[in-house]
Amino acid sequence: MMCGPSLICLAWAAASRLAPPHPLPPPFLSFLYHLRDWTPLPRGLPLGESGTQPEFCLFPAPGIQQRKGWLVTPVHLTPVSTAKNGVSSKSRKRIMPDPVTEPPVMDPIYEALLYCNIPSVAERSMEGHAPHHFKLVSVHVFIRHGDRYPLYVIPKTKRPEIDCTLLANRKPYHPKLEAFVSHMSKGSGASFESPLHSLPLYPNHALCEMGELTQTGVVQHLQNGQLLRDIYLKKHKLLPNNWSTDQLYLETTGKSRTLQSGLALLYGFLPDFDWKKIHFRHQPSALFCSGNCYCPLRNQYLEKEQRRQYLLRLKNSQLERTYEDMARIVDVPTKQLRAANPIDSMLCHFCHNVSFPCTRNGCIDMEHFKVIKTHQIEDERERREKKLYLGYALLGAHPILNQTVTRMQRAAEGRKEEVFTLYSAHDVTLSPVLSALGLMEARFPRFAARLIFELWQDREKPSEHSVRILYNGVDVTFHTSFCQDHHKHSSKPMCPLENLVRFVKRDMFVGLGSSTSTNYYDACHREGF
Repeated sequence: MMCGPSLICLAWAAASRLAPPHPLPPPFLSFLYHLRDWTPLPRGLPLGESGTQPEFCLFPAPGIQQRKGWLVTPVHLTPVSTAKNGVSSKSRKRIMPDPVTEPPVMDPIYEALLYCNIPSVAERSMEGHAPHHFKLVSVHVFIRHGDRYPLYVIPKTKRPEIDCTLLANRKPYHPKLEAFVSHMSKGSGASFESPLHSLPLYPNHALCEMGELTQTGVVQHLQNGQLLRDIYLKKHKLLPNNWSTDQLYLETTGKSRTLQSGLALLYGFLPDFDWKKIHFRHQPSALFCSGNCYCPLRNQYLEKEQRRQYLLRLKNSQLERTYEDMARIVDVPTKQLRAANPIDSMLCHFCHNVSFPCTRNGCIDMEHFKVIKTHQIEDERERREKKLYLGYALLGAHPILNQTVTRMQRAAEGRKEEVFTLYSAHDVTLSPVLSALGLMEARFPRFAARLIFELWQDREKPSEHSVRILYNGVDVTFHTSFCQDHHKHSSKPMCPLENLVRFVKRDMFVGLGSSTSTNYYDACHREGF
């Protein structure tokens, strides 16, 4: 059965209109199986834990590649809220209605699937949404690199066989994938700060190297770039057709996966860009702290946070039994197994639907994975409660937020350079920024996560500028600590730029509990922690 893209879109569109308590009927599920070229479940296998039909979405069953069939993960739909008389209602917080709701209880598999961020149908996003009398002035994008091969290997097991070459006949696929590879091969004319010039511009190993970006990771950022192109270039004309080098600011750490992720997003954003206009700066620190990396108090907060993590692990007897069982399977001491950070490799198996490793002593399985993933989620919950990480985050994120605010202020003054900024970074870059902004409930950055700051000018009052902050397409502006109350006394669906400036220049230090520190240096060197 051959189905064109339009038919697939119609099917998913029809599915999105079904909401609880109306699950997808079995014939429609079968139809979707055919559209996505997925093998139907064997007859007689219950689709949901309660014996009911799931309400949406099909995912391959990670870790059991050798078995036939696919697991169906129930994901609940919620309708877009409507006011009376069928008129769409607006949320004062401008949060995009998410097509999936949270599971009724914490589900480690659900969380892991979100973390994988497997490319699928085009996502809805709230980037670029503003009243018609607002003009987009500048955009500042922070990304985590895309899907990568593990940084660690589970001792005495075979590495997962993942191909890191880019092939058009392998999923996931993107229409610009082949053109991206071709364009990267012409990149000799670009300007890369050392040591970036020695890195490959796209992944190309038949068996991935440790930490290498995968085809999935490239596709994730081609999608991100194309989404931002449609919004910021086609709709809002952020850059002219003859854009110049000084209108972009591009910065990445010295890892191939961050450089390649940045290039993939840039290619989706500016297809077939002129290499002579590209200049990538190298950032030695994952915190993007440039010349302000020495901060003793930040390091003290980090030590306290690491101690908290250690004590929480000691209290988790189920986690310890799980590590002991896995160590028995691979025949190494428990301490060695734990030091190898097995969840990193297990997530690769999970995200790529590759069986977990086996030995003559047995197999690492989904139950092991669920226990470790559950502990990670519990660790994030306790981290928010104890707030030791918040101190680390405020000091760790200040340099990059200060740079961003400075660029926004220059743009608000009418300067035309650096109107599009891209930081290609890591989870340990985005996580402290999210916490510092007060987005404590935000999920840990998934593969190819994006955090965006938009600067807008009110055409009716040209001297007034406002900001919007979006995380993975969701408007979180009024969830930030510096703007969470603004909407209560203002009709504007944005946050004044002054609020963000005041937060970065002053309130971040107040958040550390210091009444005397008024700048970053003093806060970092404050005594009596």
